[in-house]
Amino acid sequence: MGIELITALLFISLFFLLMMGVPVAFALGGITVIFTIILWGIEGLSNIPLVIFNQMSPTLLALPLFLLMASVLERSGLADAMYEAIYRWIGFVPGGLAMGTVLICTIFAAMSGVSGAATIAMGLVSIPSMLKRNYNKHLAIGCVAAGGVLGIVIPPSVIMIIYATAVRISVGKLFFAGVIPGVLVAVMHMIYIGIRSALDPSYGPPIPPEEKVSFKEKLISLKTLILPAILIFSVLGVIYTGIATPTEAAAVGALGAFICAVIHGQFNLKLVTEVIRSTLGISCMVMWIVAAASIFNSLYIAVGGRELIVNMVTGWDVSPWLIIIGMQLSLFFLGMIMDDYAIVMLTAPIYAPIVAAMGFDPIWFGVLFILNMQMAYLTPPFGFNLFYLKGVVPKGITMGDIYTSVIPFIAIQALGLALVMAFPKLALWLPNLL
Repeated sequence: MGIELITALLFISLFFLLMMGVPVAFALGGITVIFTIILWGIEGLSNIPLVIFNQMSPTLLALPLFLLMASVLERSGLADAMYEAIYRWIGFVPGGLAMGTVLICTIFAAMSGVSGAATIAMGLVSIPSMLKRNYNKHLAIGCVAAGGVLGIVIPPSVIMIIYATAVRISVGKLFFAGVIPGVLVAVMHMIYIGIRSALDPSYGPPIPPEEKVSFKEKLISLKTLILPAILIFSVLGVIYTGIATPTEAAAVGALGAFICAVIHGQFNLKLVTEVIRSTLGISCMVMWIVAAASIFNSLYIAVGGRELIVNMVTGWDVSPWLIIIGMQLSLFFLGMIMDDYAIVMLTAPIYAPIVAAMGFDPIWFGVLFILNMQMAYLTPPFGFNLFYLKGVVPKGITMGDIYTSVIPFIAIQALGLALVMAFPKLALWLPNLL
């Protein structure tokens, strides 16, 4: 059986199962088992446990710890306190509450590393507040959805850990490479909200004069930002200074999140039970996908698939930039129908050698990849953040409203991706200081 035919059968079978609604991990694992038996017989299955064991890098230990940190922060009351502070400082500006929501999501991203924590927390806190003050519902929903996914790019990002593990690059460098692009996208979101609300004040009206507070009250409200600042600098600082590895920094972050919960008076047995259950569920889902995708990739590499694709792509008489753009488009469309973790494990081990063969920086391409995964969390119909939001928005808001609300923010994220692609220093300047 030729490698071209095997490639066609593998990926046609995979997409058929995904379209049938089979979970990603079972689709990848099942296809791998079937093709392994066809190609090498029952004896070939003995290699599968070894492949999975080799894929389980110590770096992956950071994943459940960062998920635990995010889960605790989501329930700690920290988002409510930060929102109140931002509300007092910039609520009087047109679109101020929406811009403040993006800002808090940026801070939350730098504390949690996942999109769900900020999306759920701010969806519960800020959307009702904005709707109560006559904000356009699409702006209120969209700013939470877009702000929530900043945790994909701004470290410590769980997706970055998965990507770095899959392609064997430095997690620490990839973390710091995401800082400037992540902040850039956040600022672009806030600029859009400000301009849109200034042009049409009814879109994001400022808070009424009777709700304004004194300068003293504003200063007092800033104390709620002390804990987030300490947690952010604790996690990223120990990595930057070399005191701890990303995995050890994740443990520091998890401990810090519990301390935040204690200070806010939210620490109790119920919180511990809920966060452990949530962390275990998500971690198991991710690990199943990682295991299934790793054996799928191992099968494809064993039959010569990687060499086929690398030789085919590098042999094309086209600009390497066209290939990079083609990769980004393929990731964008995959993001509409597949889970981010599966996309990373499925495509990164194939794309990364091609990028290296063309002479591009692997850290820079990693940031482009992660920026694309950020859009994948918003793109219908499968965007995870859309489903998170549907679970927390007030009654009367439909899935169609949520889909409509994210369109301008997806366009802004695409512009951010294009800027990092055109100006690699945006991603490489900070990690090159390490």
